[in-house]
Amino acid sequence: MREIVVFSGSAHGGLARAICHSLAVGLSPVQVNRFSNDCLQVQLQANCRQRDVYLVQPLVPPTQEHLMELLLMIDAAKGASAAQITAVIPYYAYARSDKKDASRISLGGRLVADMLVTAGVHRILTMTLHSPQVHGFFSVPVDHLTALGVLAEHFRGRNLDDAIVVSPDLGNAKTATQFARLLGVPVAAGSKQRLDDETVVIDAIVGDVAGRKAVILDDEIANGGSIVELLDKLAEQGCTEAAVACTHGLFVGKAVTRLRDHPMITEVVTTDTVPGPSDWPELQVRTVAEVFAEAISRVHAGESVSSLFDGVDPAHGPPQPTLPF
Repeated sequence: MREIVVFSGSAHGGLARAICHSLAVGLSPVQVNRFSNDCLQVQLQANCRQRDVYLVQPLVPPTQEHLMELLLMIDAAKGASAAQITAVIPYYAYARSDKKDASRISLGGRLVADMLVTAGVHRILTMTLHSPQVHGFFSVPVDHLTALGVLAEHFRGRNLDDAIVVSPDLGNAKTATQFARLLGVPVAAGSKQRLDDETVVIDAIVGDVAGRKAVILDDEIANGGSIVELLDKLAEQGCTEAAVACTHGLFVGKAVTRLRDHPMITEVVTTDTVPGPSDWPELQVRTVAEVFAEAISRVHAGESVSSLFDGVDPAHGPPQPTLPF
């Protein structure tokens, strides 16, 4: 079997090291140089010839900088005769640019997918894409991982008799239903309309939340506006308190202040797909390093990755019940 070689860009070295620790392999060094004209140059400082190369780089701010680093790492691995190149992208930021909802608008999700393939990537390993159709933007195999099991484990063992899982929008309701099934609680969802990047309106809650403690599940939290809007609507409907859970906790702009100091929020839990904020020690962070390490091991050995999520991922679990709304 070919040797595994893992490299990391500058976006999230901590996660890359944790993945390598779970794999019991070393993290190989990368040299990134910036020339006087602001151009980047990347050198992979370990032998790649006829090896399986894994490049770990979530697309976090500064997103364009980290995307360019990843493209250059792929090109370097291709030029070094790597047998197979896998881009491990825990957070694929351009997944939010997935549809033409205005005239003459770009589809960044598909464009970035094409760029990665053109650079020479053979496989994509990612987690919790913003929308399922982004999976189809790639012309190479994509292993789409989920953090539902990791997040559910955080809440297991608690008294959830009066709890309810709440999705901020109907588009995420299927995933929220699966999460609620893992916790054994009912589910509700907000009816959300996004006006722009900073402004959302939630005009209704579909489901009975009166007298219940909410567990809000979202795929990504950036500035926290959707969560605050949802909390206001939940309070109007008689919800008593809320825990907030998400896979990708970016927490940019005013998000930390909005969520950390909100009177309804009892806790916020996220994963380490992206680096966490340094000024929020109370934030609960669950690691997904072992999930990525196991997926890499299975890819390397030619084993099933989807079976890793039997009963957890809606795409691979048993048939789901009809939504209760």
